This record gives sequence, C-alpha cells and structure tokens, in this order.
Amino acid sequence: MPTLTATTWADPRVQALSDAQQAELRERYDGRGESGTPPTAEDVAVVLLLREDDGTPVGCGALRPLEPGAAELKRMYVVPAARGRGLSRLVLTGLEATAAERGWHTLRLETGPLQHEAIALYERSGYRPIEAFGHYLDEPDEWSRYYEKELP
Repeated sequence: MPTLTATTWADPRVQALSDAQQAELRERYDGRGESGTPPTAEDVAVVLLLREDDGTPVGCGALRPLEPGAAELKRMYVVPAARGRGLSRLVLTGLEATAAERGWHTLRLETGPLQHEAIALYERSGYRPIEAFGHYLDEPDEWSRYYEKELP
C-alpha cells in the first residue's frame, strides 16, 4: 500500500512531480500556463508525498495558507501509471486531515475545465463551485474553475 509522508516544497521528488504535473497540464491546455501565483517554498506550509512500497514517488499535494482558517490546495497530482487506484483520494484525504490539524476549516482550490477527473474527485469529496478567490481575483478566466469545502 502506498504511504503518504510530510516533506518540504524543496524536496526534489516533489519538484519532479510538480514539473510533470505542469507539463501534463500544458499539453492538455495547448501550452497555456498556470493560472494564479505558482506555489513557492516561502508560501507553501504543507507538502505531502505519496510513495509506493519500494519508495517510488507517485503523487503529491500541498497546502498554501490563504487567511486565518483557510488554505488552498496546490499541486494535487498522481503520475499517470498509478492512476485508477484511489491514490488521488488518499492524497486529498491526507491534505484535509492535515488542514484540520492546523485549524484550517476551509479549503479552496483552482482547477481547469478540461481536468474532468479532478473535478469529479473534488465534487464527490464535497467541494462546491465558488467564485475566484485570493491570487485569482485579478485574473479570473474561462480556463479556471474554483471550489471550496468546509471541513467538519
């Protein structure tokens, strides 16, 4: 069973997964770049790394604080070869639990309209559509969808 562990944004395994995610999204969106402000080591407070039993990194996710009580999900990603096994849900559940431990009761995220599997995961997990927030207020566009969940 894959394991989820805390690490840092600077972890080379996380950076490799983040780069792979961004390359996949640029391909999906015909070269279009990332919306909003990219995450950095200075503004990401939580990073989780998902590894197979043999240590191979297969997924990641991060949390960036927004305001008291709220954080943004960033870089939710599972490599294509590991998809279809419920690993994205495992990363999402881990991020939600960590957010609750830190006192963040609201999670928000931005995703794209062509990321059907991500949208399905978030909606099944209780996220609801919202208007642009935070870094996205200055550049809301047709290529972004925004979601929010109030944690129990």
